[in-house]
Amino acid sequence: MTYMGEQPPPGFIDRSSYKALSKPHYLLGVYYDGKLGRAVLEFLSEEGDRVVKVVDPTGHKPYFLTDLSLDEAKSIKELSGDKDVDRLEEVVKVNPLTMERVRVTKIVTKDPLAVKKLRDKVPKGASVWEAKIKYHSNYIYDNQLIPGMRYVIENDGQQPRITLVKPEIPLSLVQSVRELFRKEPPETVKLAEDYLILFEEAPPRAVRVAMDIEVYTPFKGRIPNPRQGEYPVISIAFSSNNGFRKVLLLGRPFKQRFDYMIEEYPVDVEVEVFDSEKAMLLEALKTVSKYPVLLTYNGDNFDLVYIYTRAVRLGVPRYLVPLSIGEDMVRLETGVHLDLYKFFSNRAVKNYAFSGKYQEEKLDAVSSALLGVSKIGFEETIGDISASLLVAYNMRDADITLQLTTFSNELVWRLMILLARISKTSIEDVCRRQISSWIQNQFFWEHRRLEYLIPNSEDIVKYAGRAGTRAIIDGKKYAGALVIEPPKGVFFNVMVLDIASLYPSIIKKYNLSYETVDMPWCKSTIDITDETGRKLHRVCTDKPGLTAQITGILRDFRVGIYKKRAKDKSLPKDTLAWYDVVQRAIKVFINASYGVFGDSRFSLFSPAVAESVTAMGRKSFMTIVLKAAELGVKPLYGDTDSIFVWNPNRGQLEVLQKWILENLGLEIELDKEFTYVVFTGLKKNYLGRTGDGGIEIKGLVAKKRNTPEFLKELFQEILGKLKDVETPEDFVSFANWLEDRLKEYYVGLKRREVPLDRLAIRVALTKPPSSYTKTKPPHVRAAMQLANYGISVQEGDVITYVKVKGREGYKAIQLTRLHEVDPDKYVELIKSGLEQLLAALSIRWEDIVGGVGLTGYATGAARYR
Repeated sequence: MTYMGEQPPPGFIDRSSYKALSKPHYLLGVYYDGKLGRAVLEFLSEEGDRVVKVVDPTGHKPYFLTDLSLDEAKSIKELSGDKDVDRLEEVVKVNPLTMERVRVTKIVTKDPLAVKKLRDKVPKGASVWEAKIKYHSNYIYDNQLIPGMRYVIENDGQQPRITLVKPEIPLSLVQSVRELFRKEPPETVKLAEDYLILFEEAPPRAVRVAMDIEVYTPFKGRIPNPRQGEYPVISIAFSSNNGFRKVLLLGRPFKQRFDYMIEEYPVDVEVEVFDSEKAMLLEALKTVSKYPVLLTYNGDNFDLVYIYTRAVRLGVPRYLVPLSIGEDMVRLETGVHLDLYKFFSNRAVKNYAFSGKYQEEKLDAVSSALLGVSKIGFEETIGDISASLLVAYNMRDADITLQLTTFSNELVWRLMILLARISKTSIEDVCRRQISSWIQNQFFWEHRRLEYLIPNSEDIVKYAGRAGTRAIIDGKKYAGALVIEPPKGVFFNVMVLDIASLYPSIIKKYNLSYETVDMPWCKSTIDITDETGRKLHRVCTDKPGLTAQITGILRDFRVGIYKKRAKDKSLPKDTLAWYDVVQRAIKVFINASYGVFGDSRFSLFSPAVAESVTAMGRKSFMTIVLKAAELGVKPLYGDTDSIFVWNPNRGQLEVLQKWILENLGLEIELDKEFTYVVFTGLKKNYLGRTGDGGIEIKGLVAKKRNTPEFLKELFQEILGKLKDVETPEDFVSFANWLEDRLKEYYVGLKRREVPLDRLAIRVALTKPPSSYTKTKPPHVRAAMQLANYGISVQEGDVITYVKVKGREGYKAIQLTRLHEVDPDKYVELIKSGLEQLLAALSIRWEDIVGGVGLTGYATGAARYR
């Protein structure tokens, strides 16, 4: 096999020989190689030490469908006569919106790009389907492949076959699944058994290496442009789970100082010093080529793009650079590249898999929250620090990037594998796509299994009823969840009750799916009514809806099997860890199953489905709240599927749980217990202390990444004090301390005693200052001030500025003197950042700045409930 006139990258094998795949390998994904003009499958060896890339053995080609008859399509010369058309053929599909079998014409092309060109040549009035699906995804659907599972390639002299290797599953577990789904239709039981295979296949091991680079820049705070690569790479660190840890260092005589006494210096790391940047880059590229999996943190946007650009500038031959730069990713030609920054930026991963433990997606924030390890800090520019500090800094970043996939029994790596299995998505795409893309892949794969035509979103809206309820929130197309307005004040002994999987349970119970709501083909239906009794939609019950089927199966697996098995101490520790990953991965999918159908950008968008879910959710929620009040349980606040109750009696909760299960078929769980909760009177806006001293914050304290340092310190100080509050009396002491502390800050700011660096606000330039023609944000104005003084500023620079008196209002810190600072603007920052907390505590800002003692505390602890 040739590869653009060069030797193929290591790991590629020709489609004429598949001996390497005669034993099981894990499929990691599929991508389209434009140079080869074929799909390429990426397989990981069972030992985890090698990735084998196989060119498509099936002869699969791109295509799209149209409702033109075969004769009509052949009569259109622009279609049948186009050089990029491979063939036209008639196929039969099931239209899920009518459940009728329909004949459609399949237009098969020689290249995926031809699909886009040819679909526009179909005459107006004719329908086109499946023309916007990415080719590599289509390949997975058509071949019914499951990334993350084991396969062999069988070649009996005919067409090679990619065959799934199924795991052995204990009969007792299979029987448990059959018992769990005994009341379901046969097709649902069969689908559940298919999903069981995904959960019971052991996760693959993978030898992987994390890489991080450091680039010289002459300006403090400047982020070098990776597509220009004008500054040298001065350090490249590698950290592998096979024990390899090494830093490649560019020799710079005037900076080549090693101080091994610094606390963070990694004495167990190999350091190789190069006198040539080109030689260092070649060694780095050689290193990554040895590993099947490369990990980076923002490698798609910086590290790998910079190395590629720099290598080209320095004359490294292209065949020695195993990197392909795409629109939104960098592919490693010899292995698989996973960008962890994009994975941890995924809101579904952040909120459901990790329960919102980290707020920002920066490496330091994520590693601090999940690993308890931070980056190494320093004040100088990266080019000014000693060689020893550079090695320590660079190595720390590579280490924590690796550790983000190894902590808690390789939780993140295993989570990626399982998300790939459930969603039928290549692992590289799992890292880079949002939850809606995962769910789309999952549903499209099932459509191909069922031989369903994949409908266009306008087809669904045409058949299904539109939303009929009025949205309360601007931008919504239908009424959302029910909310109990929260009080204002501090309440002790608060518990949070969670209605387990409320929306997924409703989807399953009422058979909600885009092809079952308001569809004319159905004979047996049930009505969807909201909390007022108003009829909204009709739902078909003739056969299971695809959404209800998949969501229900996942929900039942999580609640009925894997949450329990993850706590079964009789199982081996590694098995327990895997089952915990299983229930986390399922949680990600079932919690997002409702939301995508209410998003107009989702390919199977159905406002009727989304509205039906929220209507039945409000109805159930209201029933539960009213029953709780009837039993003497005092609701304080509630939103969607969570209810905050004040000082409940355990017996009352047990009665409530039993009644809900028997009458609504829902389970209500004790989700959290708070020592106290500070409510501000606003939705999703509270602060609570958990029993172990942790502080949970929802929208209460400003967490802007551009907050001045002094304000960050104040917030942390306040949170530290709140952790120690356990009684109403403690809260009185806290309020008195807060009053005194705020007065100190107020006086310090008014007297201009706070140093400039602690008042500084730091914002990066995302484009050149000259491109801002209309509005100029503060950091852009500060950048222009620097430029006027002859200081170079460009895209990527972090601009540091302070708030000052005068017409401009902002000034670059390099040009500012302390007496120019406007203290009132910083006082206003404190006030706006804390006003919600102060209001909840009945503390008036006027009393603080006026120097008058706080009133109303004579009654002491009675103030806090």
